[in-house]
Amino acid sequence: MNTNKKGKKKLARKLLHKYRLVILNEDTFEERFAVKLTRLNVFVILSLSTIILIALTTILIAFTPLREYIPGYSSTALKKQAIELSKKTDSLQQVITINEQYFASIKRVLEGDVNTVIFNKDSIIKAAELDVSEINLNPSREDSLLREKVDKEDKYNLFESATAASNFVLFPPVTGTISQLYNAEEKHYAVDIVVAKDTPIKATADGTVVLAEWTTQTGYVIILDHGNGLLSAYKHNASLTKTQGDLVKTGEVIAISGNTGELTSGPHLHFELWKDGYPINPSTFIDFE
Repeated sequence: MNTNKKGKKKLARKLLHKYRLVILNEDTFEERFAVKLTRLNVFVILSLSTIILIALTTILIAFTPLREYIPGYSSTALKKQAIELSKKTDSLQQVITINEQYFASIKRVLEGDVNTVIFNKDSIIKAAELDVSEINLNPSREDSLLREKVDKEDKYNLFESATAASNFVLFPPVTGTISQLYNAEEKHYAVDIVVAKDTPIKATADGTVVLAEWTTQTGYVIILDHGNGLLSAYKHNASLTKTQGDLVKTGEVIAISGNTGELTSGPHLHFELWKDGYPINPSTFIDFE
């Protein structure tokens, strides 16, 4: 026990033993600076200095732009650009998905893949049995205001809409003999024009190519979007001169006539017109002969 106490006292004396740090002028040996120190003071000062240095370095790296120069840290500008690009990519993906659905629906309609509407017989009978006297047929205030607004728009836009419609002219894609007329009852929503093989097929109006590909039944098909819900389709072509996304002018050659596809019996053009998703008779607007 005495030995341990002596050892502790000796260590305490070493730690608390005072030293004098003196700075002298080398030439005159004049004392410029002097301070009393102990081993314990030196250890405490060095420890505090190390802690403060580490803290300042951490703060400097965490809260200043200097961290961008340290390997492994990403730039703030790069992070901002990455976020903006991610948002734009997501928006473009949504637009692409909507366009693909739109083109797929157009393709199904033009190929005649239209599902028959299924009616619920029970609901129709139930609706027919309703007493008309029990139904409130008086228009609401909102309905009356809407009707008045629509009447005013029709009144003042009559001549403007008539002028726009009269200026819209469709160009015949080809001239020839009509072998089969438009017949909605037989689901033949087109006009078939007999032409010589390799006859140039021209755009009926200005527009954008929304579909240009090969199908088993109708061969090479090209579809143009003319705006305002108007589409034109050209089928059974031997080849196409335009691709999807191209802009075309009225009368510009977009395909070469042929006899491709299963549903054909000779060189001809199968020409369709669609307005707002409904087929219309091309002969009403175009003279093919």
